[in-house]
Amino acid sequence: MPVDAISPVVRTESSLWRERLAALSLWFQSVRWQVCGLAFITLIVYAPVVSYQFLNWDDGWYILWNDLITSWHPWNLYRILTEPVARNFAPATIGTFLVEHTLWQFWAGGYHATNLVIHLINGLLVLQLLRQLTRNEWMAWMVAVLFVVHPVQVESVAWISSRKTLLCSTWMLASCLCWFRPDRTHRDEGWGIFWLLLALLSKAAVVTLPPLVVAYDLLIAKKRLPDSIARQIIPTFFCVMLILITMNAQVTIIGGLRGHIGMSKWRLLAIDCTLLWRYVGMLLCPRDLCVLYNPPVDGIVLLILLAVAGWILVACVLWKLRHSRPLATFAGIAWILLFLPVLNLFPLTTLMNDRYLYLPCVPFFAVAMGAIQGLARNVFSRFPVLKQSQSALAVIASTVLIGAASWGTLTYLPIWKDPVSLWSYAREQAPEIPIVQIQWALTLKDLGRFEEARQVLQQTIAQRSPDPAEQRLIHRMLEEIRKAEQSA
Repeated sequence: MPVDAISPVVRTESSLWRERLAALSLWFQSVRWQVCGLAFITLIVYAPVVSYQFLNWDDGWYILWNDLITSWHPWNLYRILTEPVARNFAPATIGTFLVEHTLWQFWAGGYHATNLVIHLINGLLVLQLLRQLTRNEWMAWMVAVLFVVHPVQVESVAWISSRKTLLCSTWMLASCLCWFRPDRTHRDEGWGIFWLLLALLSKAAVVTLPPLVVAYDLLIAKKRLPDSIARQIIPTFFCVMLILITMNAQVTIIGGLRGHIGMSKWRLLAIDCTLLWRYVGMLLCPRDLCVLYNPPVDGIVLLILLAVAGWILVACVLWKLRHSRPLATFAGIAWILLFLPVLNLFPLTTLMNDRYLYLPCVPFFAVAMGAIQGLARNVFSRFPVLKQSQSALAVIASTVLIGAASWGTLTYLPIWKDPVSLWSYAREQAPEIPIVQIQWALTLKDLGRFEEARQVLQQTIAQRSPDPAEQRLIHRMLEEIRKAEQSA
Protein backbone atom coordinates (compact mmCIF):
# COMPACT_ATOMS: atom_id res chain seq x y z
CA MET A 1 0.00 0.00 0.00
CA PRO A 2 1.37 3.45 -0.89
CA VAL A 3 2.64 5.61 1.91
CA ASP A 4 0.15 8.35 1.16
CA ALA A 5 -2.66 5.80 1.62
CA ILE A 6 -1.72 4.83 5.16
CA SER A 7 -0.49 8.15 6.44
CA PRO A 8 -4.03 9.56 6.91
CA VAL A 9 -4.86 6.54 9.09
CA VAL A 10 -1.70 7.01 11.10
CA ARG A 11 -2.43 10.71 11.51
CA THR A 12 -6.01 9.90 12.54
CA GLU A 13 -4.90 7.45 15.23
CA SER A 14 -2.22 9.85 16.43
CA SER A 15 -4.66 12.74 16.65
CA LEU A 16 -7.13 10.48 18.49
CA TRP A 17 -4.56 9.69 21.16
CA ARG A 18 -3.63 13.37 21.44
CA GLU A 19 -7.29 14.24 21.91
CA ARG A 20 -7.63 11.61 24.63
CA LEU A 21 -4.56 12.82 26.46
CA ALA A 22 -5.79 16.39 26.20
CA ALA A 23 -9.20 15.36 27.54
CA LEU A 24 -7.54 13.50 30.42
CA SER A 25 -5.43 16.56 31.21
CA LEU A 26 -8.49 18.81 31.20
CA TRP A 27 -10.36 16.35 33.43
CA PHE A 28 -7.55 16.26 35.98
CA GLN A 29 -7.30 20.05 36.01
CA SER A 30 -11.02 20.27 36.76
CA VAL A 31 -10.94 17.75 39.62
CA ARG A 32 -7.35 17.89 40.86
CA TRP A 33 -8.29 19.17 44.31
CA GLN A 34 -11.06 16.58 44.68
CA VAL A 35 -8.69 13.82 43.56
CA CYS A 36 -5.90 14.94 45.89
CA GLY A 37 -8.31 15.32 48.80
CA LEU A 38 -9.85 11.92 48.21
CA ALA A 39 -6.44 10.28 47.98
CA PHE A 40 -5.22 12.02 51.14
CA ILE A 41 -8.25 11.01 53.20
CA THR A 42 -8.18 7.41 51.96
CA LEU A 43 -4.48 6.92 52.62
CA ILE A 44 -4.62 8.55 56.05
CA VAL A 45 -7.57 6.42 57.18
CA TYR A 46 -6.41 3.08 55.77
CA ALA A 47 -2.61 3.40 56.05
CA PRO A 48 -2.45 1.01 59.06
CA VAL A 49 -3.61 -1.97 56.95
CA VAL A 50 -0.14 -2.28 55.40
CA SER A 51 1.08 -3.64 58.75
CA TYR A 52 -1.78 -6.15 59.11
CA GLN A 53 -1.42 -9.93 58.88
CA PHE A 54 -3.11 -12.65 56.86
CA LEU A 55 -6.37 -13.87 58.38
CA ASN A 56 -7.42 -17.49 58.83
CA TRP A 57 -10.64 -16.66 56.95
CA ASP A 58 -10.15 -17.59 53.25
CA ASP A 59 -6.71 -15.96 53.08
CA GLY A 60 -5.23 -19.45 53.28
CA TRP A 61 -7.28 -20.66 50.33
CA TYR A 62 -6.46 -17.62 48.21
CA ILE A 63 -2.82 -17.01 49.20
CA LEU A 64 -1.09 -19.24 51.71
CA TRP A 65 -2.06 -22.68 50.36
CA ASN A 66 -2.95 -21.73 46.81
CA ASP A 67 -0.53 -23.40 44.42
CA LEU A 68 -2.19 -21.57 41.52
CA ILE A 69 -0.39 -18.34 42.43
CA THR A 70 3.08 -19.86 42.69
CA SER A 71 3.90 -20.52 39.03
CA TRP A 72 3.66 -18.87 35.60
CA HIS A 73 3.78 -22.25 33.84
CA PRO A 74 1.26 -22.41 30.93
CA TRP A 75 -0.57 -25.34 32.55
CA ASN A 76 -0.88 -23.39 35.77
CA LEU A 77 -2.22 -20.36 33.87
CA TYR A 78 -4.78 -22.64 32.25
CA ARG A 79 -5.86 -23.86 35.70
CA ILE A 80 -6.28 -20.25 36.88
CA LEU A 81 -8.58 -19.65 33.90
CA THR A 82 -10.70 -22.75 34.55
CA GLU A 83 -10.75 -23.63 38.27
CA PRO A 84 -12.83 -22.00 41.05
CA VAL A 85 -11.05 -21.06 44.27
CA ALA A 86 -12.82 -20.88 47.64
CA ARG A 87 -16.33 -21.09 46.17
CA ASN A 88 -15.64 -18.45 43.50
CA PHE A 89 -14.68 -18.54 39.84
CA ALA A 90 -12.49 -15.45 39.66
CA PRO A 91 -9.48 -15.92 37.36
CA ALA A 92 -8.79 -12.18 37.10
CA THR A 93 -8.62 -11.93 40.90
CA ILE A 94 -6.37 -14.98 41.18
CA GLY A 95 -4.22 -13.44 38.45
CA THR A 96 -3.56 -10.41 40.63
CA PHE A 97 -2.49 -12.72 43.45
CA LEU A 98 -0.14 -14.50 41.03
CA VAL A 99 1.55 -11.19 40.18
CA GLU A 100 1.80 -10.21 43.83
CA HIS A 101 3.16 -13.57 44.94
CA THR A 102 5.88 -13.08 42.34
CA LEU A 103 6.64 -9.64 43.79
CA TRP A 104 6.52 -10.22 47.55
CA GLN A 105 5.81 -13.89 48.23
CA PHE A 106 4.04 -14.09 51.61
CA TRP A 107 4.47 -10.52 52.83
CA ALA A 108 0.92 -9.65 53.82
CA GLY A 109 1.59 -5.91 53.65
CA GLY A 110 1.98 -6.01 49.88
CA TYR A 111 -1.44 -7.60 49.39
CA HIS A 112 -3.00 -5.11 51.82
CA ALA A 113 -1.38 -2.20 49.97
CA THR A 114 -2.84 -3.44 46.69
CA ASN A 115 -6.31 -3.62 48.24
CA LEU A 116 -5.89 -0.05 49.44
CA VAL A 117 -4.82 1.23 46.03
CA ILE A 118 -7.74 -0.51 44.30
CA HIS A 119 -10.15 0.96 46.86
CA LEU A 120 -8.77 4.43 46.15
CA ILE A 121 -9.16 3.88 42.39
CA ASN A 122 -12.76 2.84 43.01
CA GLY A 123 -13.33 6.04 44.96
CA LEU A 124 -12.03 8.08 42.02
CA LEU A 125 -14.29 6.15 39.64
CA VAL A 126 -17.27 6.83 41.90
CA LEU A 127 -16.35 10.52 41.89
CA GLN A 128 -16.28 10.66 38.10
CA LEU A 129 -19.43 8.55 37.70
CA LEU A 130 -21.44 10.84 39.99
CA ARG A 131 -20.05 13.94 38.24
CA GLN A 132 -21.14 12.43 34.93
CA LEU A 133 -24.61 11.49 36.14
CA THR A 134 -25.53 14.45 38.33
CA ARG A 135 -23.37 17.40 37.16
CA ASN A 136 -23.27 18.20 40.87
CA GLU A 137 -19.71 18.64 42.14
CA TRP A 138 -20.54 18.71 45.85
CA MET A 139 -22.73 15.61 45.69
CA ALA A 140 -20.13 13.68 43.66
CA TRP A 141 -17.37 14.65 46.10
CA MET A 142 -19.36 13.76 49.21
CA VAL A 143 -20.56 10.42 47.85
CA ALA A 144 -17.02 9.49 46.82
CA VAL A 145 -15.55 10.40 50.21
CA LEU A 146 -18.27 8.59 52.15
CA PHE A 147 -17.76 5.61 49.84
CA VAL A 148 -14.07 5.34 50.69
CA VAL A 149 -14.19 6.08 54.44
CA HIS A 150 -17.50 4.59 55.64
CA PRO A 151 -16.95 1.86 58.28
CA VAL A 152 -18.88 -0.79 56.30
CA GLN A 153 -16.02 -0.72 53.76
CA VAL A 154 -13.45 -1.93 56.30
CA GLU A 155 -14.09 -5.61 55.58
CA SER A 156 -13.61 -5.14 51.83
CA VAL A 157 -10.36 -3.20 52.24
CA ALA A 158 -8.70 -4.82 55.27
CA TRP A 159 -9.49 -8.42 54.29
CA ILE A 160 -7.16 -9.60 51.54
CA SER A 161 -9.63 -12.24 50.38
CA SER A 162 -12.14 -9.52 49.55
CA ARG A 163 -9.95 -8.56 46.60
CA LYS A 164 -12.61 -10.04 44.33
CA THR A 165 -15.14 -7.47 45.57
CA LEU A 166 -12.72 -4.58 45.06
CA LEU A 167 -11.54 -5.67 41.64
CA CYS A 168 -15.00 -6.53 40.35
CA SER A 169 -16.18 -3.09 41.48
CA THR A 170 -13.32 -1.40 39.60
CA TRP A 171 -14.28 -2.93 36.28
CA MET A 172 -18.01 -2.52 36.93
CA LEU A 173 -17.60 1.19 37.65
CA ALA A 174 -15.45 1.57 34.52
CA SER A 175 -18.17 -0.20 32.52
CA CYS A 176 -20.83 2.08 34.02
CA LEU A 177 -18.83 5.14 32.96
CA CYS A 178 -19.09 3.85 29.39
CA TRP A 179 -22.73 2.77 29.47
CA PHE A 180 -24.16 5.69 31.47
CA ARG A 181 -23.78 8.24 28.70
CA PRO A 182 -26.90 9.73 27.10
CA ASP A 183 -24.96 10.12 23.85
CA ARG A 184 -22.87 6.96 24.05
CA THR A 185 -21.32 5.60 20.88
CA HIS A 186 -20.61 2.09 19.64
CA ARG A 187 -17.05 2.58 20.90
CA ASP A 188 -18.40 3.34 24.39
CA GLU A 189 -20.50 0.18 24.31
CA GLY A 190 -17.55 -1.88 23.13
CA TRP A 191 -15.44 -0.66 26.03
CA GLY A 192 -18.40 -1.22 28.35
CA ILE A 193 -18.53 -4.88 27.32
CA PHE A 194 -14.76 -5.22 27.72
CA TRP A 195 -14.82 -3.87 31.30
CA LEU A 196 -17.86 -6.06 32.02
CA LEU A 197 -15.90 -9.15 30.97
CA LEU A 198 -13.06 -8.25 33.32
CA ALA A 199 -15.57 -7.68 36.11
CA LEU A 200 -17.20 -11.07 35.50
CA LEU A 201 -13.79 -12.73 35.65
CA SER A 202 -13.19 -11.03 39.01
CA LYS A 203 -16.51 -11.88 40.68
CA ALA A 204 -19.93 -12.89 39.41
CA ALA A 205 -21.73 -10.10 41.31
CA VAL A 206 -21.60 -7.86 38.23
CA VAL A 207 -24.30 -9.94 36.47
CA THR A 208 -26.91 -7.27 37.26
CA LEU A 209 -25.23 -4.66 35.05
CA PRO A 210 -27.37 -5.30 31.91
CA PRO A 211 -30.71 -4.57 33.66
CA LEU A 212 -29.06 -1.60 35.34
CA VAL A 213 -28.13 -0.20 31.93
CA VAL A 214 -31.68 -0.78 30.68
CA ALA A 215 -33.04 1.17 33.67
CA TYR A 216 -30.64 4.02 32.87
CA ASP A 217 -31.64 4.03 29.21
CA LEU A 218 -35.35 4.25 30.04
CA LEU A 219 -35.23 6.72 32.92
CA ILE A 220 -32.28 8.98 32.12
CA ALA A 221 -31.36 8.61 28.44
CA LYS A 222 -35.04 8.27 27.37
CA LYS A 223 -34.30 5.46 24.93
CA ARG A 224 -36.86 2.98 23.63
CA LEU A 225 -37.10 -0.31 25.55
CA PRO A 226 -36.59 -2.60 22.50
CA ASP A 227 -33.49 -0.66 21.45
CA SER A 228 -32.00 -0.82 24.96
CA ILE A 229 -32.71 -4.53 25.40
CA ALA A 230 -31.23 -5.34 22.00
CA ARG A 231 -27.94 -3.71 23.00
CA GLN A 232 -27.79 -5.84 26.16
CA ILE A 233 -28.05 -9.24 24.46
CA ILE A 234 -24.28 -9.79 24.32
CA PRO A 235 -23.60 -8.54 27.89
CA THR A 236 -26.49 -10.70 29.16
CA PHE A 237 -25.08 -13.75 27.40
CA PHE A 238 -21.74 -13.33 29.17
CA CYS A 239 -23.51 -12.83 32.51
CA VAL A 240 -25.60 -15.99 32.10
CA MET A 241 -22.48 -17.98 31.28
CA LEU A 242 -20.81 -16.79 34.50
CA ILE A 243 -23.92 -17.65 36.52
CA LEU A 244 -23.90 -21.20 35.15
CA ILE A 245 -20.21 -21.59 35.98
CA THR A 246 -20.34 -20.26 39.54
CA MET A 247 -23.80 -21.08 40.94
CA ASN A 248 -22.78 -24.54 42.21
CA ALA A 249 -19.42 -23.53 43.71
CA GLN A 250 -20.90 -21.65 46.68
CA VAL A 251 -21.94 -24.81 48.57
CA THR A 252 -18.77 -26.85 48.10
CA ILE A 253 -16.73 -25.52 51.02
CA ILE A 254 -17.81 -25.05 54.62
CA GLY A 255 -17.98 -21.52 55.94
CA GLY A 256 -20.33 -18.81 57.10
CA LEU A 257 -23.91 -19.74 58.05
CA ARG A 258 -25.52 -22.52 56.06
CA GLY A 259 -28.88 -23.10 57.76
CA HIS A 260 -30.72 -20.92 55.23
CA ILE A 261 -29.56 -22.83 52.15
CA GLY A 262 -32.53 -25.20 52.18
CA MET A 263 -35.15 -22.48 52.59
CA SER A 264 -37.66 -21.72 49.86
CA LYS A 265 -37.03 -18.71 47.64
CA TRP A 266 -40.18 -17.00 48.92
CA ARG A 267 -39.04 -17.34 52.52
CA LEU A 268 -35.60 -16.05 51.63
CA LEU A 269 -37.10 -13.05 49.85
CA ALA A 270 -39.21 -12.29 52.91
CA ILE A 271 -36.11 -12.43 55.11
CA ASP A 272 -34.21 -10.32 52.58
CA CYS A 273 -36.79 -7.53 52.99
CA THR A 274 -35.83 -7.27 56.65
CA LEU A 275 -32.10 -7.49 55.87
CA LEU A 276 -32.31 -4.62 53.39
CA TRP A 277 -33.67 -2.36 56.15
CA ARG A 278 -30.88 -3.57 58.41
CA TYR A 279 -28.39 -2.53 55.72
CA VAL A 280 -30.01 0.91 55.68
CA GLY A 281 -29.44 1.09 59.43
CA MET A 282 -25.81 0.04 59.02
CA LEU A 283 -25.22 2.87 56.55
CA LEU A 284 -26.92 5.46 58.72
CA CYS A 285 -25.46 4.26 62.01
CA PRO A 286 -22.63 1.73 61.52
CA ARG A 287 -22.50 0.21 65.00
CA ASP A 288 -21.68 -3.34 66.08
CA LEU A 289 -20.18 -4.31 62.72
CA CYS A 290 -18.79 -7.83 62.57
CA VAL A 291 -17.22 -10.37 60.24
CA LEU A 292 -20.35 -12.56 60.55
CA TYR A 293 -23.96 -11.89 61.46
CA ASN A 294 -26.76 -14.14 62.64
CA PRO A 295 -29.96 -12.32 61.65
CA PRO A 296 -33.24 -13.80 62.92
CA VAL A 297 -35.05 -16.01 60.42
CA ASP A 298 -37.79 -17.56 62.60
CA GLY A 299 -40.68 -15.91 64.40
CA ILE A 300 -40.34 -12.64 62.49
CA VAL A 301 -43.67 -12.52 60.64
CA LEU A 302 -44.55 -9.06 61.99
CA LEU A 303 -41.06 -7.77 61.16
CA ILE A 304 -41.39 -9.11 57.61
CA LEU A 305 -44.79 -7.46 57.15
CA LEU A 306 -43.45 -4.12 58.35
CA ALA A 307 -40.38 -4.44 56.13
CA VAL A 308 -42.45 -5.31 53.05
CA ALA A 309 -44.83 -2.42 53.74
CA GLY A 310 -41.87 -0.07 54.08
CA TRP A 311 -40.36 -1.12 50.76
CA ILE A 312 -43.72 -0.85 49.02
CA LEU A 313 -43.96 2.72 50.30
CA VAL A 314 -40.44 3.48 49.06
CA ALA A 315 -41.26 1.96 45.66
CA CYS A 316 -44.40 4.10 45.39
CA VAL A 317 -42.46 7.27 46.20
CA LEU A 318 -39.75 6.46 43.64
CA TRP A 319 -42.38 5.66 41.01
CA LYS A 320 -44.07 8.99 41.63
CA LEU A 321 -40.70 10.75 41.24
CA ARG A 322 -39.76 8.97 38.01
CA HIS A 323 -40.50 12.04 35.87
CA SER A 324 -39.57 14.89 38.19
CA ARG A 325 -36.58 13.15 39.84
CA PRO A 326 -35.50 10.36 37.44
CA LEU A 327 -32.04 10.09 39.02
CA ALA A 328 -33.62 9.32 42.41
CA THR A 329 -35.75 6.58 40.87
CA PHE A 330 -32.72 5.22 39.04
CA ALA A 331 -30.74 5.21 42.31
CA GLY A 332 -33.50 3.17 43.98
CA ILE A 333 -33.46 0.64 41.15
CA ALA A 334 -29.66 0.51 41.29
CA TRP A 335 -29.80 -0.15 45.05
CA ILE A 336 -31.93 -3.28 44.68
CA LEU A 337 -30.20 -4.53 41.51
CA LEU A 338 -26.76 -4.28 43.13
CA PHE A 339 -28.08 -6.38 46.02
CA LEU A 340 -29.68 -9.10 43.89
CA PRO A 341 -26.55 -11.31 43.62
CA VAL A 342 -26.27 -11.52 47.43
CA LEU A 343 -29.93 -12.06 48.32
CA ASN A 344 -29.48 -15.87 48.21
CA LEU A 345 -31.57 -16.36 45.10
CA PHE A 346 -28.49 -18.38 44.26
CA PRO A 347 -27.10 -20.22 47.32
CA LEU A 348 -24.50 -18.33 49.37
CA THR A 349 -22.98 -19.43 52.64
CA THR A 350 -23.91 -16.22 54.47
CA LEU A 351 -27.13 -14.22 54.64
CA MET A 352 -25.48 -10.84 55.18
CA ASN A 353 -22.03 -9.29 55.24
CA ASP A 354 -20.55 -5.79 55.30
CA ARG A 355 -18.93 -6.36 51.91
CA TYR A 356 -22.35 -6.77 50.32
CA LEU A 357 -22.72 -3.00 50.79
CA TYR A 358 -19.55 -2.09 48.92
CA LEU A 359 -21.26 -0.75 45.77
CA PRO A 360 -24.91 -0.50 46.92
CA CYS A 361 -23.84 2.25 49.31
CA VAL A 362 -23.14 4.53 46.31
CA PRO A 363 -26.79 5.06 45.21
CA PHE A 364 -27.82 5.25 48.88
CA PHE A 365 -25.32 8.02 49.61
CA ALA A 366 -26.31 9.81 46.39
CA VAL A 367 -29.98 9.89 47.41
CA ALA A 368 -29.04 10.96 50.93
CA MET A 369 -26.86 13.81 49.68
CA GLY A 370 -29.56 14.87 47.24
CA ALA A 371 -32.11 14.95 50.08
CA ILE A 372 -29.75 17.03 52.22
CA GLN A 373 -29.22 19.49 49.38
CA GLY A 374 -32.96 19.76 48.79
CA LEU A 375 -33.61 20.35 52.47
CA ALA A 376 -30.89 23.00 52.59
CA ARG A 377 -32.39 24.85 49.62
CA ASN A 378 -35.78 24.91 51.32
CA VAL A 379 -34.25 26.23 54.54
CA PHE A 380 -32.31 28.95 52.71
CA SER A 381 -35.41 30.00 50.77
CA ARG A 382 -37.41 30.38 53.98
CA PHE A 383 -34.62 32.03 55.92
CA PRO A 384 -32.70 34.27 53.48
CA VAL A 385 -30.47 35.51 56.30
CA LEU A 386 -28.81 32.08 56.34
CA LYS A 387 -28.01 32.21 52.64
CA GLN A 388 -24.96 34.37 53.27
CA SER A 389 -23.50 31.56 55.39
CA GLN A 390 -24.44 28.64 53.15
CA SER A 391 -20.85 27.97 52.07
CA ALA A 392 -19.63 27.87 55.66
CA LEU A 393 -22.56 25.68 56.70
CA ALA A 394 -21.86 23.30 53.81
CA VAL A 395 -18.21 23.01 54.85
CA ILE A 396 -19.18 22.37 58.48
CA ALA A 397 -21.80 19.76 57.57
CA SER A 398 -19.42 18.01 55.16
CA THR A 399 -16.64 17.97 57.74
CA VAL A 400 -18.92 16.51 60.39
CA LEU A 401 -20.15 13.73 58.09
CA ILE A 402 -16.67 12.84 56.83
CA GLY A 403 -15.17 13.09 60.31
CA ALA A 404 -17.81 10.82 61.85
CA ALA A 405 -17.39 8.19 59.10
CA SER A 406 -13.59 8.35 59.30
CA TRP A 407 -13.61 8.02 63.07
CA GLY A 408 -15.87 4.97 62.83
CA THR A 409 -13.50 3.38 60.34
CA LEU A 410 -10.38 4.19 62.39
CA THR A 411 -12.07 2.61 65.41
CA TYR A 412 -13.18 -0.56 63.64
CA LEU A 413 -10.15 -1.07 61.40
CA PRO A 414 -7.74 -2.50 64.06
CA ILE A 415 -10.10 -5.41 64.66
CA TRP A 416 -9.01 -6.79 61.28
CA LYS A 417 -5.26 -6.62 61.96
CA ASP A 418 -4.81 -10.31 62.84
CA PRO A 419 -6.84 -13.48 63.59
CA VAL A 420 -6.70 -12.97 67.36
CA SER A 421 -8.24 -9.50 67.16
CA LEU A 422 -10.83 -10.52 64.57
CA TRP A 423 -12.19 -13.64 66.24
CA SER A 424 -11.98 -12.48 69.84
CA TYR A 425 -14.10 -9.48 68.78
CA ALA A 426 -16.47 -11.72 66.79
CA ARG A 427 -16.96 -13.92 69.87
CA GLU A 428 -18.10 -10.86 71.78
CA GLN A 429 -20.48 -9.77 69.01
CA ALA A 430 -21.89 -13.13 67.90
CA PRO A 431 -20.92 -15.91 70.34
CA GLU A 432 -23.91 -18.04 69.24
CA ILE A 433 -22.49 -18.64 65.74
CA PRO A 434 -20.68 -22.03 65.66
CA ILE A 435 -18.26 -21.03 62.89
CA VAL A 436 -17.11 -18.05 64.98
CA GLN A 437 -16.20 -20.42 67.82
CA ILE A 438 -14.55 -22.80 65.37
CA GLN A 439 -12.43 -20.00 63.89
CA TRP A 440 -11.43 -18.88 67.38
CA ALA A 441 -10.40 -22.45 68.19
CA LEU A 442 -8.39 -22.56 64.95
CA THR A 443 -6.65 -19.34 65.99
CA LEU A 444 -5.77 -20.82 69.39
CA LYS A 445 -4.53 -24.00 67.71
CA ASP A 446 -2.26 -22.01 65.38
CA LEU A 447 -0.85 -20.24 68.46
CA GLY A 448 -0.08 -23.59 70.10
CA ARG A 449 -2.75 -23.14 72.79
CA PHE A 450 -4.08 -26.65 72.24
CA GLU A 451 -5.97 -27.15 75.49
CA GLU A 452 -7.88 -23.89 75.12
CA ALA A 453 -8.71 -24.77 71.52
CA ARG A 454 -10.01 -28.18 72.57
CA GLN A 455 -12.23 -26.66 75.25
CA VAL A 456 -13.72 -24.16 72.78
CA LEU A 457 -14.52 -26.93 70.29
CA GLN A 458 -16.08 -29.18 72.94
CA GLN A 459 -18.21 -26.30 74.23
CA THR A 460 -19.29 -25.52 70.68
CA ILE A 461 -20.57 -29.07 70.21
CA ALA A 462 -22.36 -29.03 73.57
CA GLN A 463 -23.84 -25.51 73.46
CA ARG A 464 -23.94 -24.07 69.91
CA SER A 465 -25.77 -26.76 67.90
CA PRO A 466 -23.35 -26.97 64.96
CA ASP A 467 -24.71 -28.50 61.75
CA PRO A 468 -23.34 -31.86 60.48
CA ALA A 469 -20.70 -30.23 58.27
CA GLU A 470 -19.49 -28.09 61.18
CA GLN A 471 -19.44 -31.14 63.47
CA ARG A 472 -17.22 -32.99 61.00
CA LEU A 473 -14.88 -30.01 60.92
CA ILE A 474 -14.78 -29.87 64.73
CA HIS A 475 -13.94 -33.57 65.01
CA ARG A 476 -11.22 -33.20 62.38
CA MET A 477 -9.73 -30.26 64.30
CA LEU A 478 -9.85 -32.22 67.56
CA GLU A 479 -7.93 -35.03 65.88
CA GLU A 480 -5.36 -32.53 64.53
CA ILE A 481 -4.94 -31.09 68.02
CA ARG A 482 -4.40 -34.56 69.45
CA LYS A 483 -1.70 -35.33 66.87
CA ALA A 484 -0.05 -31.95 67.39
CA GLU A 485 0.13 -32.52 71.13
CA GLN A 486 1.66 -35.94 70.63
CA SER A 487 4.33 -34.60 68.32
CA ALA A 488 5.09 -31.57 70.54
